[in-house]
Amino acid sequence: MIYIRLFAAFLKIGLFSFGGAYGAIPLIRDVVLANQWMDAEMFSNLVALSESTPGSIMVNMATYVGSKQGGFWGAVIATTGVVLPSFFILLAVTILFHNLLKHKKVQAVLKGIKPCLMGVILATGLHMAVSICMESDSFAVDLAACAILLVLGLGIILYKLVRKKEAPPIVLLLLAAIMGCVFYD
Repeated sequence: MIYIRLFAAFLKIGLFSFGGAYGAIPLIRDVVLANQWMDAEMFSNLVALSESTPGSIMVNMATYVGSKQGGFWGAVIATTGVVLPSFFILLAVTILFHNLLKHKKVQAVLKGIKPCLMGVILATGLHMAVSICMESDSFAVDLAACAILLVLGLGIILYKLVRKKEAPPIVLLLLAAIMGCVFYD
């Protein structure tokens, strides 16, 4: 039954997605593609859509996939599955917070996990950049996508150098949308 599969899949994602939504993207991708709930190109579109809408990327993705596979109840079940582990872990950490973080072992574990998460996020970003710039059905390069990626990357770097702070995501999204309309219309 689709509801059980959705709940189990997104519960597993919720349990093992350390590092937040960006760390969960590879897990969600694996589950979605393995179950053939969507193809790689649609998944890339889902990441972009989930990033540009309010709320957690992970919750947005679970809700969308659940909705596509099981309608309203599929969305509710997938979303519940993905947030349930975080809810219980956060509840436990809140109760034990002060005592837990004082332990050297806990600090060591957290310090060890951080580089791994950065590697996963970097690998996911590179994979997405390559898949966006390459046409999905051939080895042709999508020059428009590469140009948008390059302009946004340079814009982020220049903004950081000039303004000494991070570029506002909404400005980047609007700039990307405008360039998409110019290049693809």
